[in-house]
Amino acid sequence: MKKIAVLGSTGSIGTQTLEVVRSLGMSVCALAAHSNIDLLEKQAREFKPQLVAAFDLHAAKDLRIRLKDTGIKVVQGMEGLCEAATIPQADLILNAVVGMVGLKPTLQAIAANKDVALANKETLVAGGQLVMDAVRQRRIQLIPVDSEHSAIFQCLQAADPKELNKILLTASGGPFFGKKAEELKNVTPQMALKHPNWKMGAKVTIDSATMMNKGLEMMEAGWLFHVPASMIEVVIHRESIVHSMVEFQDHAILAQMGVTDMRLPIQYALTYPKRVEGPVEELSLTDVGKLTFYPPDEKTFTCLHACKVAMDRGGLAPAAANGANEAAVSLFLQGKIGFLQIGELVTAALEEQKDVPSSTLDEILAADQAARQFVLEKAGQHF
Repeated sequence: MKKIAVLGSTGSIGTQTLEVVRSLGMSVCALAAHSNIDLLEKQAREFKPQLVAAFDLHAAKDLRIRLKDTGIKVVQGMEGLCEAATIPQADLILNAVVGMVGLKPTLQAIAANKDVALANKETLVAGGQLVMDAVRQRRIQLIPVDSEHSAIFQCLQAADPKELNKILLTASGGPFFGKKAEELKNVTPQMALKHPNWKMGAKVTIDSATMMNKGLEMMEAGWLFHVPASMIEVVIHRESIVHSMVEFQDHAILAQMGVTDMRLPIQYALTYPKRVEGPVEELSLTDVGKLTFYPPDEKTFTCLHACKVAMDRGGLAPAAANGANEAAVSLFLQGKIGFLQIGELVTAALEEQKDVPSSTLDEILAADQAARQFVLEKAGQHF
């Protein structure tokens, strides 16, 4: 049984990971979260890791007092997150933190020769070249956790990756499938947070509603499977049963299917290359009845188009698009901008970013911060 460190343990993916860990009887050696110390304390007392990290400094101070009787080491901030990512006892680091904060711990884990199960899109979107170069140098395993990338990863095991013709990346279409821009002008955060199929954190759910999520996944898939944007086709699949597909050179298509339960790709990442019985229920295709597929509407959902542009441009453009989106989504959730402005601001920030190769972590973080600042200033000017 592998020993696991879970970064982002109190979020949607983190809590479901611990459900799988509990079901399989795995060992947890480190937990890390931002500031939900009520849940983090509960997790620490159940799983008894050697180390717990709270990113928020005040939360860490409180948690240290709460866990004083346990002997568990409590660390804080980015330094603490990186300590959890490199803990010697871990066989696998599952990174489920949200946003750019996940990039540095991923690089630190790889540098420490740890296999990484990755549920943090931004790591590859912004720092793909750095991360994949480090993976090759250290010869560690980088296992995708997102349901779509896990599906592609599984399908590609059926043939030589060199025989791949294209990736068919499925998308649910979110809560506003079929809507045009005119119908989305008055969308509220509450409306956008009602995803038809998946239970996810707020940021990812908004990204799904704007289709930014699928754009980020395109860029992630490009790095994971060494393909350009031209070899990735986004397909709207409302039922979310086919998690993604691959087409080979003979035009045969393989799909990975399952119920809409993130514990399935999480479990596969934890047990890879083995498959074991777990907590996820069986899929009944007769109960599903039908599967439907549609092309995406990039004119309405402009975030998807912006991500394709960023992917084609490469360099620091993806980091700028991602940083701008994180800032815009935060403003939308606070009620400070409208739903359609998310795509407008991401597109504008991308146009502002010069074509510069991304070669260092500092350059990537600087581009991310510049895009966030651009969004805040632009939003202040116009909304």
